[in-house]
Amino acid sequence: MRSLLPALLVLLATAAHAADLLAPGDPFPAWTLSDQDGRTIGSASLQGKTYLLWFYPKAMTPGCTAEGQGLRDRWVDFQRMRVEVFGVSFDPPEANAEFKKTEQFPFSLLSDRDRSLAVAVGAAGSTDASVARRISYLVGPDGKVKQVYGTVVPATHAGDVLGHLVAP
Repeated sequence: MRSLLPALLVLLATAAHAADLLAPGDPFPAWTLSDQDGRTIGSASLQGKTYLLWFYPKAMTPGCTAEGQGLRDRWVDFQRMRVEVFGVSFDPPEANAEFKKTEQFPFSLLSDRDRSLAVAVGAAGSTDASVARRISYLVGPDGKVKQVYGTVVPATHAGDVLGHLVAP
C-alpha cells in the first residue's frame, strides 16, 4: 500500500488540475494583457478570429524554448489555418521581449503579471503562483474554447494543435 501512495497522490493532483481547466464549448473569459513591447492585446480585438494561448512557465528555459521554437517553426502553417498565436507567462514584458528577440518568434508574448487570466483558466492555482502551468487553449472565432491542452509536450505541441485544426 505504501508504494501506491505516491502514484495515488499524483493521480489526485492531475485530476484536481484537470477540474480547474475550461472545457471545449466553454466561453473563454475576457482578457487584456500587455505584450513584450507594452502594447495592449485582448480578447475583444480577437473577436471573429481563432487563436492559441500557450501558457509557459518561464522565458528562456529549455522546455519553454522548445515549445516556442516548435510554434515558430510551424508559423506558416498557423497562418495558413488563420490562427493567431500568443505566448503567456508571468514574466515582465522586458524578459518576454528578450525571449522573442533571441528565438525570433513571429508571435507576441504576453505578460500576465497579476496572474488573473492564468487563475481564471487553470494555468495557475492562485495569484501567488511563481510560474504558469504549461497548458494551452485554442479559442474559436465565437470566443469559445475549441480545444484544451492540459498536458503539453513542448517538442510536439505545435503539431498537436495543427492536427486538431485539420481534423474533421
